[in-house]
Amino acid sequence: MTLKQLVMTGKAALLAAALGVTVHGSASAQSPDATIQAIEKYREMLQDGNPAELTVAKGEDLWKKKRGPKNANLEGCDIGMGPGVLKGAYAQLPRYFADTDAVMDFETRVVHCMVSLQGFKHADVIKKPFSGSGQSATDLEALTAYVVEESRGALINVPQIHVKEIASFKRGEKMFYFRGGPYDFSCATCHAVDGQRIRLQELPNLTKEGPAQRAFATWPAYRVSQGAVRTMQWRLNDCFRQQRFPELKYSSQASIDLITFLGVNAKGGSMDSPAIKR
Repeated sequence: MTLKQLVMTGKAALLAAALGVTVHGSASAQSPDATIQAIEKYREMLQDGNPAELTVAKGEDLWKKKRGPKNANLEGCDIGMGPGVLKGAYAQLPRYFADTDAVMDFETRVVHCMVSLQGFKHADVIKKPFSGSGQSATDLEALTAYVVEESRGALINVPQIHVKEIASFKRGEKMFYFRGGPYDFSCATCHAVDGQRIRLQELPNLTKEGPAQRAFATWPAYRVSQGAVRTMQWRLNDCFRQQRFPELKYSSQASIDLITFLGVNAKGGSMDSPAIKR
């Protein structure tokens, strides 16, 4: 048996234990709430030694290393609280940046810094933002993991001060409820109702403070099923895929607006990312 098989077998055993599955494969009868609690217990068991720690370390090295045509690092990158200030900054994104005259989430902002500070070409930076299952993290995934780790415990406070921040929230809200595609779905179809699940996965009601806080606070996250750290941009992209919508363009205005809407709804939650997901 390979190392990967051993790891996945161990994870399966943990999930079985959490869900009350017997050695014969039958599960004890559980209420929906009990099942959700069991899944949370499974996540807690995996959180100690979260593989995302390796991605965080890679991201820290990339942040501090001089790279690109300008042979510069990213320590001068301003992600909202001043050049090089990381503590708590992720928890206040998306936000308006005067130097670009635009509202930006973290991934959009770090791409901007890689282009402006390090001299990389924009098209090259975003050519492959997401890794495949089991592949090494991309630079953008690693940088995101590192910076969000620096905001662990910080309170979510996505600003709604500048006129463009307010407009971004309103567009995001409109998109959240927009129905379309072959199934006539919207984000709200899955995430504006209490008690919905798909398979074993709880679908949080993102219009309510508590569920919105828990959801926003735990992305980016390490996906056990994919063996990779996934960012918020990836999460939205995958939701669009499941709705059978056209692919969401990486760092597009639409993606930023949706993240703004989710972040504002999650105000007051405590960041706990990179978390771990099934």
